[in-house]
Amino acid sequence: MRLPYVTGLRCVICGKDHGPAATGTCPNCGLEGILDVRYDYDKVARSLSPESVWSRPRDHWRFRELIPVAPETPLPPLQVGWTPVYDAHRLAVFTGVRRLLLKDEGRNPTASFKDRASSVGVAKALEAGARTVACASTGNAASSLAGMAASVGLPSVIFVPERAPAPKVAQLLVYGAHVIQVKGTYEQAWDLCQTACGKWGWYNRNCAVNPFLVEGKKTAGHEIAEQCGKEMPDWVAISVGDGCTIAGVWKGILEMKRLGFCDRLPRMLGVQAEGAAPITHAFKTKTPFRPCDASTFADSICVGHPRNWRKALASIEESHGAMVAVPDGTIVHAMRQTARLGGVFGEPAGVAAVAGVLQARADGVVGQNDSVLAVITGSGLKDVRSAQEAAGSPWLVEPEMSSLEQLLRKNHVIGP
Repeated sequence: MRLPYVTGLRCVICGKDHGPAATGTCPNCGLEGILDVRYDYDKVARSLSPESVWSRPRDHWRFRELIPVAPETPLPPLQVGWTPVYDAHRLAVFTGVRRLLLKDEGRNPTASFKDRASSVGVAKALEAGARTVACASTGNAASSLAGMAASVGLPSVIFVPERAPAPKVAQLLVYGAHVIQVKGTYEQAWDLCQTACGKWGWYNRNCAVNPFLVEGKKTAGHEIAEQCGKEMPDWVAISVGDGCTIAGVWKGILEMKRLGFCDRLPRMLGVQAEGAAPITHAFKTKTPFRPCDASTFADSICVGHPRNWRKALASIEESHGAMVAVPDGTIVHAMRQTARLGGVFGEPAGVAAVAGVLQARADGVVGQNDSVLAVITGSGLKDVRSAQEAAGSPWLVEPEMSSLEQLLRKNHVIGP
């Protein structure tokens, strides 16, 4: 099928250009040779502009010219994107910045940012005539793929590591996915998925080897540019696991500036957990990237071997941004305060962006007069056990007013 706005795909390592029909990674560079989709932006500009987009549906397909799906390809029916941006005044005070905006990606159909990529992945699978679609994930990419695939009647096979949170696994099973829980790490689940896709011809949704998935993720950048317009924040903070998300969001913002939707660019703040921070280490030490053993309760970013680290670092360097690593304790604290001061209930990896703002302020990277937009990548209901750890326990009381009054006074809810 014809992709009218795509000019080709370029390898991030060797720079070799491949035709619009290319799939997978660069044949010359192997699995590390991730491809980046290129567009004819002059042609895009003839139909996509700040004026023309207003009459379009409020979802991520409103930027259809910048998504590499053929015009005749059927799209998943679930509404993805156009997630709200909130001005969190009290949370701004808590983090020590002039203004803090929250983009709540938990409002997507399966409650995470990954719906943007999976919607494109399922459309491409239909375009390719695939009979089964598969991916490896710590949870959110898996559940988003399962939901999108279910919406079009496409069977899905999902590989998750043994530590994947039970609520996410339950969501997969409810959608009817074939769930393979691997006794090992995310990296081992990813490798097994790769082999299985090669053996049985399943459509591979994994972002590291499928260049089209990042194009779905970049739509969050499109929305940030359109929603913020002339009030683009100084920084966009986002959690980093494989590296695809921050790279995609940056690409989307760049495209929108080129098309006149915004007049300035933010700096990107990539946030990793201290126990899974190989990209941050490479950035701060200016040394070659090296995988690590990953350990953090923020399962969605518990990635020791990020496959898209080159694109992630490129987005940081191009935007004159920064990377920070935060301890799990700071993420738990951010989980509480993002909900209590901002009204948004995010999962650990989602609120890592807010934890990163705290860390960046402490490090002097983000200034007190700066404005920041933090992308909350997933709902807190995705990981109820972590939420319980962050929130604490309810108060138990006898069903009588005297007991209630004593309890409320003790906890300073009412006066003496």
